[in-house]
Amino acid sequence: MQIPARIGGRPVSADEWIEVLSPYDGAPVARVPALGADHVAEAVAAAEAALGRGDFPQHRRAEVLERAAELLAERIEEFAVTIAREAGKPIRDARGETRRCVDTLRFSAVEARKLSGEVIPMDASASGVGRLGFALRHPIGVVAAISPFNFPLNLVAHKLGPAIAAGCPVVLKPAELTPVSAIRLVDLLVEAGLPADWISVVTGTGADAGTPLVQHQGPSLITFTGSVPVGRRIEELAPHKRVLLELGSNAPLIVEPDADLDRVIAATRQGGFSYAGQSCISTQRILASHEIYDKLLDGLRAAVATLTVGDPLAEETEVGPLISETAARRVESWLAAAREAGAEVTGGKRRGALLTPAVVADPPRHLDVYRQEVFGPVITVTPYRDLDEAIALANDSDYGLQAGIFTSDLGAALRAARELAFGGVLINQAPTFRADQQPYGGLRDAGNTREGPAYAVHEMTELRFVMVSA
Repeated sequence: MQIPARIGGRPVSADEWIEVLSPYDGAPVARVPALGADHVAEAVAAAEAALGRGDFPQHRRAEVLERAAELLAERIEEFAVTIAREAGKPIRDARGETRRCVDTLRFSAVEARKLSGEVIPMDASASGVGRLGFALRHPIGVVAAISPFNFPLNLVAHKLGPAIAAGCPVVLKPAELTPVSAIRLVDLLVEAGLPADWISVVTGTGADAGTPLVQHQGPSLITFTGSVPVGRRIEELAPHKRVLLELGSNAPLIVEPDADLDRVIAATRQGGFSYAGQSCISTQRILASHEIYDKLLDGLRAAVATLTVGDPLAEETEVGPLISETAARRVESWLAAAREAGAEVTGGKRRGALLTPAVVADPPRHLDVYRQEVFGPVITVTPYRDLDEAIALANDSDYGLQAGIFTSDLGAALRAARELAFGGVLINQAPTFRADQQPYGGLRDAGNTREGPAYAVHEMTELRFVMVSA
């Protein structure tokens, strides 16, 4: 099935096409055009023209987002199957992503309804007496959005929804491995009443389509979710633009001796292995009090061994394939390095892009499997002496996206909230949890922004001060 890209409201093909294949069995899902710099320039010009018309007022933007949410809620299964096929996400998780996307569109519609400026108290200073001052929020301009493979629907919505609410046309470059969900979401938005030229979708590789989009002078803002090296390269290529980055993590979870271990094990079984660990906030580093380390390790190994690995379209599957066999081989090599360094590894057997869930006991701190973002179905379990050491271990990371702690001690929980240097601290919850309305983002190499429609809308607007003198 050939699916055209979309530029300025019209379908676009190309001389060369990209094959979108199932990560599970390599079956063809679709073909999309491999676009390049000329197509990007055309898409940016179309977005600039849409912005210049000024004919998409706030109430209409809200109505489109509300209607799109209604349409998507009626098509959960259709979109979930698309996600499962192109991304290899288990169908149950794919349904969950689609339902979350409905929420993201609804929250974006709310922001479109209430987007407003503020009154400035001019007479708070002697020079301002007799004057009226206020600040209005204006669209920042054309938005360039680059989305990742792991949430090919909802993370696209987290870029498109706020941009629409803010009044910003978009040029979207979806992940080349999972572009179909993005294209279908844009089609649905147009069906809901979005001006056909408001969002252009340029499919292609990062080198051929992504880099020209980043370097183009037209977009005022770039929003990117993906790897740290690519994010930092985008900052270098676009020094005069606002660049919003949501990058990586190796999320820690502290388990205090008074924690409910059954609850911890259940949360980790889900948070460490859903979508084969391919989430920025996948629970990766379990930091366990030495008092309960052995008991927790045994419990985690037993629970992880019960996970069902296989076909993402099968209802019973809990862990599907990694996005590619190359990705699975990388994780396999990191586990082999852990074994060679003396760590005890259970699981981690590879078949194609499938990798059985793995538990690594007390790995040396320098290993990739501990220090880097695994982005695979792997957790590490490390003992600590006291809460001081646990917080130090958690903070000893290049990343700072989300962290979690399980404890029944309110004092320990509040201390963790104060001292864990992360964008989010979750108490009695695995760090993999995300509500789509929360301010989501991190510190250090985890990124530089906060997503969630209410927060992203403000990033995509700029304040214009107006003063009236009598």
